[in-house]
Amino acid sequence: MRRATILGATGSIGQNTIDLIARNPQAYDVVALTGAGNIAQLAADAKLLNADLAVTAYDDRLDELRAALAGTGIEAAAGQAALTEAAARPADWVMSAIVGAAGLAPGLAALEQGATLALANKETLVCAGSLVLETAHKHSARLLPVDSEHSAVFQALVGEEIDAVERIVITASGGAFRDWPLAKLKTASLAEASQHPNWDMGQRITIDSASMFNKALEVIETREFFGVDPGKIEVLVHPESLIHAMVGFRDGALMAHVGAPDMRHAIGYALNWPDRKDLPVPRLDLAAVGQLNFSAPDEARYPALRLAREVMERGGLAGAVFNAAKERALDAFIAGRIGFLDMAAVVEHVLAQIDAQPGLIDAAMTLDNVIETDHLTRMCVDRHIS
Repeated sequence: MRRATILGATGSIGQNTIDLIARNPQAYDVVALTGAGNIAQLAADAKLLNADLAVTAYDDRLDELRAALAGTGIEAAAGQAALTEAAARPADWVMSAIVGAAGLAPGLAALEQGATLALANKETLVCAGSLVLETAHKHSARLLPVDSEHSAVFQALVGEEIDAVERIVITASGGAFRDWPLAKLKTASLAEASQHPNWDMGQRITIDSASMFNKALEVIETREFFGVDPGKIEVLVHPESLIHAMVGFRDGALMAHVGAPDMRHAIGYALNWPDRKDLPVPRLDLAAVGQLNFSAPDEARYPALRLAREVMERGGLAGAVFNAAKERALDAFIAGRIGFLDMAAVVEHVLAQIDAQPGLIDAAMTLDNVIETDHLTRMCVDRHIS
């Protein structure tokens, strides 16, 4: 029986992970589930999987969680420290699906106890790639990708040498505004940005898809995860979202991972690795699909992609600045304080502001420095848009 923990259990990735584990409950001893404000869902899932511990990120929701778990024997806890403590409990496999930079400390705690970390939290590698990889190596832990693009690359590389890779192509749906006239984006509303053409996801990731900030983060994550030169990483707009990534080799071969847009594929691959097991995902009928479409992204429409390449060139803690500025700019857009196109402009301005402060971006890659940089960046964004 494998001990498993799910960080971010109430989100989309967490719920899909629970769906897979619940289909074979005798194979798993669920150590901990963590969530945010959806206490009813967190408690119900903890009961379903007979977890040892359930944790909400919100201190003021602890009594509510305890009441929901009364009589079950399941331990309840709350707060950021409790999230990290849950991740540190001995487990064989940990799903890291907490959204944003908040997932970094729990992810590191899981690696420090030697777990296999299934990484759906792209910000972990964007903010602190070298620290995460060094921690995994030091504690003989393993990182497995769960983002569909990175899982696709990982699978395409099975049996291959990374030195033989000529290019990595990650695909993007293009988001809600892929077919909009560029001039119209200035007036894009929150409701319009929150509607994804292919996926049913949370609001924040849906907006990040429309701005392609999520793809910008994934470009940086690709560089960190696979250790390839940034010049080898390409982005291709693929509206059907059926090819998740392609890997090109020096002999001209191009290996594509093709599958239905169902996150249980990537989650299941990480859950069962190194084996492949039956998964309840749709099977593609390519004859019914008929055709696949591709186009190069317009960086005037998606300036986040250019910023990601500048961040990789800058190095150091620039990824932490980029992510924090992106998250805070997104908060401002959701709150109606800035427009859709202003998000990229805010991130670019704040990157320059932080880089101009001697020693900040070039500070040592430690958890404390990443957290401090994140904090300073968020304050800089708030000052800029106030």
